[in-house]
Amino acid sequence: MPTLRSSSSRPQSSSSPSSESSPLQRAVGPGPRGLSASSSSSVSVPCDDWDSNQASKGDSESLSSGEDSDFEDSLRRNAKKRAAKRPLKTTPVAKHPKKGSRMVHARGQKESEPPTSNLFDAVKAAKSDMQSLVDEWLDSYKQDQDAGFLELINFFIRSCGCKGTVTHEMFKKMSNSEIIRHLTEQFNEDSGDYPLTAPSPSWKKFQGSFCEFIRTLVYQCQYSLLYDGFPMDNLISLLTGLSDSQVRAFRHTSTLAAMKLMTSLVRVALQLSLHKDNNQRQYEAERNKGPGLRAPERLESLLEKRKELQEHQEEIEGMMNALFRGVFVHRYRDVLPEIRAICIEEIGSWMQSYSTSFLTDSYLKYIGWTLHDKHREVRLKCLKALKGLYSNRDLTARLELFTSRFKERMVSMVMDREYDVAVEAVSLLTVILKNMEGVLTDTDCESIYPVVYASNRALASAAGEFLYWKLFYPECETRMMGGRERRRSPRAQRTFFHLLLSFFVESELHDHAAYLVDSLWDCAGPQLKDWESLTSLLLEKDQNLGDVQESTLIEILVSSVRQASEGHPPVGRVTGRKGLTLKERKIQADDKVKLTEHLIPLLPQLLAKFSADAEKVAPLLQLLNYFDLNIYCTRRLEKHLELLLQQLQEVVVKHAEPAVLEAGAHALYLLCNPEFTFFSRVDFARSQLVDLLTDRFQQELEELLQSSFLDEDEVYSLAATLKRLSAFYNAHDLTRWELYEPCYQLLRKAVDTGEVPHQVTLPALTLVYFSILWMLTHISGSGASQKQLLSLKGRMVAFCELCQSCLSDVDPEIQEQAFVLLSDLLLIFSPQMIVGGRDFLRPLVFFPEATLQSELASFLMDHVFIQPGELGSGEPGHSQEDHLQIEQLHQRRRLLAGFCKLLLYGVLEMDAASDVFKHYNKLYTELLQEQGPQGLNELPAFIEMRDLARRFALSFGPQQLQNRDLVVTLHKEGIKFSLSELPPAGSTSQPPNLAFLELLSEFSPRLFHQDKQLLLSYLEKCLHRVSQAPGHPWGPVTTYCHSLSPVENTAEASPQGYPRSKKRRIEDPSRQHREDISASQEESVQLISIPPTPTLTSTAVKSRQPLVGLEEREEEGNSELAFTQSQPPLGTQRSRPSSPQHFETPLNPSGPGLGNRLTRLSLMEDDEEVEIQNESSEEWQDPAKQSSSSEHRLDLLDSTELSIEDF
Repeated sequence: MPTLRSSSSRPQSSSSPSSESSPLQRAVGPGPRGLSASSSSSVSVPCDDWDSNQASKGDSESLSSGEDSDFEDSLRRNAKKRAAKRPLKTTPVAKHPKKGSRMVHARGQKESEPPTSNLFDAVKAAKSDMQSLVDEWLDSYKQDQDAGFLELINFFIRSCGCKGTVTHEMFKKMSNSEIIRHLTEQFNEDSGDYPLTAPSPSWKKFQGSFCEFIRTLVYQCQYSLLYDGFPMDNLISLLTGLSDSQVRAFRHTSTLAAMKLMTSLVRVALQLSLHKDNNQRQYEAERNKGPGLRAPERLESLLEKRKELQEHQEEIEGMMNALFRGVFVHRYRDVLPEIRAICIEEIGSWMQSYSTSFLTDSYLKYIGWTLHDKHREVRLKCLKALKGLYSNRDLTARLELFTSRFKERMVSMVMDREYDVAVEAVSLLTVILKNMEGVLTDTDCESIYPVVYASNRALASAAGEFLYWKLFYPECETRMMGGRERRRSPRAQRTFFHLLLSFFVESELHDHAAYLVDSLWDCAGPQLKDWESLTSLLLEKDQNLGDVQESTLIEILVSSVRQASEGHPPVGRVTGRKGLTLKERKIQADDKVKLTEHLIPLLPQLLAKFSADAEKVAPLLQLLNYFDLNIYCTRRLEKHLELLLQQLQEVVVKHAEPAVLEAGAHALYLLCNPEFTFFSRVDFARSQLVDLLTDRFQQELEELLQSSFLDEDEVYSLAATLKRLSAFYNAHDLTRWELYEPCYQLLRKAVDTGEVPHQVTLPALTLVYFSILWMLTHISGSGASQKQLLSLKGRMVAFCELCQSCLSDVDPEIQEQAFVLLSDLLLIFSPQMIVGGRDFLRPLVFFPEATLQSELASFLMDHVFIQPGELGSGEPGHSQEDHLQIEQLHQRRRLLAGFCKLLLYGVLEMDAASDVFKHYNKLYTELLQEQGPQGLNELPAFIEMRDLARRFALSFGPQQLQNRDLVVTLHKEGIKFSLSELPPAGSTSQPPNLAFLELLSEFSPRLFHQDKQLLLSYLEKCLHRVSQAPGHPWGPVTTYCHSLSPVENTAEASPQGYPRSKKRRIEDPSRQHREDISASQEESVQLISIPPTPTLTSTAVKSRQPLVGLEEREEEGNSELAFTQSQPPLGTQRSRPSSPQHFETPLNPSGPGLGNRLTRLSLMEDDEEVEIQNESSEEWQDPAKQSSSSEHRLDLLDSTELSIEDF
């Protein structure tokens, strides 16, 4: 019977096979059952001892040890041996095919014609039942083995995307490698897609159907063809050969098929093991019976059955051994991450399902090594596989050595740059914490605690669960183990909150408890929603809580109430969910009612207790934002509303802090809803409060206007009253109290005489500003008379003149406040206010005069564009000084944003923007003088300037045609500036200002294609007068030319004529391999310390070729693509030659043109995969980068919120 043979060859490894054997290897040994990919020599799986040097040798040994080795002889011996032992167990073959069968048998076909591919079409369609499909194929195979097997082979070939087929003639006369080579020649598809990667909807379900077919095939054959020897051996040989192909489609599909076949065989082996155990128990029970009760015939049948099961298990383990050594050992280090992910996922399932054979250190090390993979999907599969293993307490004892070796890596993956990998790493450590006591040290746990403040909610929630099981669960849950009630005891709840306070206060990781509450919400939500325990702790007289602990507990209370009421995380925390489900919305509504009913009676008590502390009373007033205020009416709780209004008035009169006043004004605004039945009562209380404040203001103002001197108490009292009125004017309409005139008189005196203290001037400015806005609101809402419009216009112009005068005030706070209010008013009363059918407001449109525009620009230069040293005198490194600088930076950004808005909306002339650009030009010049032109683009300050230029380019907006002339002029002037200063005569150094071209390249996307060509020509003309060394291009010029030309035309467009080398696949494949490896290395980022892992075995079918020395490779400037540095991390030592070596592409033994045709294949790997680069995962938080970036000059146009820490 013909078989698929392999004549592929590999260079002989210098290492010998290991003398120890794995559970799968013991059944194979050196005998004829050993199935390798293309060699009769056995290749051992890794030994059980990780510290043995033989394990590494066994792993790295090639599947083929010589050119003359062939698979055919061993297969024939196996087939004869099986035939001699017992006949093939088959069911009776039907005389005729099934009605409606889609099978076409090959008996009636010519030998040269391949079987039809209906099997592939049926699996692709996925419309028929897989079991029926496999049964039909089995019927056809039993009628004609050759034709049936050919159809199975062609099914796998078609699944790879190859339209070539294996004919009967090829099957009889060609070896395995020759068939694959012939199919490779026919694999000339133009597209890079194949069934497993094709994006079309018809192929999306193919992978699932493909895997299901393999699983069903093994399941249906487990009592018959699985032990035949012919189909499975040849199928394994075919898949092993295809998995060694250079064609990615062959390698990917065959590896998936081989791994799924292995998984199915593992299930069969597990069933056989269970049958053996049952047989052994039956045999022992029968043998232990008395002499009169014992049945010799049953004992004999049980012995025969056990022998048969043992033989079946040996054969299954032989197949698994062949697949593991022939496919997995090489493909888990494949260059394609999808292939590596498949291997890791499947070995994890083997360990879980058949832990007796696979859960050993010899197999676990593959997962440990791959934890350092540079691709996210592979690392994710490793963590999921380990999570499944650690979740089973019965298996944790066998993971102790693995845990000790790779625990450090698993802990470090918490900081992985890919959030889903980091989430899985934290979940894995949580499982280890639950099931393996004492493994994670305090140091390990402390490295996970800060993650509860991460910006990604999934990661923070995972870290919160870890924190809960580490700190809270042992103390709070153990006391309830004996009780039947689900409700936790009050004592346990108090313990929970005390532990939460201790962690937040003592860890000093963050300033806001809202993020900690959100992190614990999923796992400790019921405890956090125990508002009864929270409020009782706060209201107790002898609670023994310090001031910081009370403030933290109030913040936890407010955060939990907000989380329950709104159902979304705090500001800045990212979640991928779009909304709440119906069930979650119902829970949210129920929680809102519960918290409102509980807190309405207690809120006045809390305000009364903490009314003297501004830091505590402000968040308590925010609780009203999350109440269902209708409950005041429906539950008849008006008496508590009265108490609340009394406490609210007391708090407002007592405090002058902006946070407290803003919270109080907003709380009163929520209650002043005309739809509430208690609106009249709240409105009366508001009027009383404003009357009180207004009367006090009038008295104090009269004293100020009449007296030339006020003491500090009088100044403080007047300033506090104005602050309270200003805060309420922001949220409430106080127009009827007519505060504009007295405040305007106060400001006029401040401008004319300068005798009014700045503490009084600042809130007075805000009061007049709100007064004008409320007047505009009234006029916009109804038809206004011309008199009203002119009156408002006069007030606005008068106030703008006051603000303009304040710009030259001696107090910087007054200057900044006047600038902010002035820029807002100019924007509000700009021409855009009449848009949307409000043409009646045209008399209010105001255009600033040239003097005002000039003063605004001057203020910007004096107060915004200042050197970092002028911000403060504190030394860097102190938290208070750092915080002050950040606050000042935010204020400068707000000022700059207000000025830029005036430019964008056309309030100011575009010429005013020149001052902004002049500042950054000055900054560039100073930087150039300090550092020099060499290495300028690597400085942090220059990188920030480039980022700033990128943001300036965005300000041009989508109107490309409208801004065309401006952008072209900008580029021309930039080119002139970059070449304005030339190097000394005869010098080949670059001009000092040449680095400016890199900043200019950020504006290139705003150019038209025609303008880019003209600018390239202009740059080339300008460069003719600059002497330059041939062969040494200037980096800024190259960068700028790339920005002006498409990637494919870079060489032609470059005025310096830097040629771009083109890869020729057919001339030097080994050089192309090195170039591709270099590109792969440049795209990856490697950690400082990477545990070395085994080198990659070749993935191509190669013959022996001379080795190329290290010198030739170093000339290309690239190092060998390696999965590790020198040796495996588990104590194994690999025998290596004295210098790095690699193999060249083999010559074609069958024809002169095959090599060239092979290199033209679109789906073929451009490189020969000598070794795979296993760069460790890039971390999402790099301390080195953070420390360096903290020294950079802070950017004014950064649109993101600054934070000293990442979380």
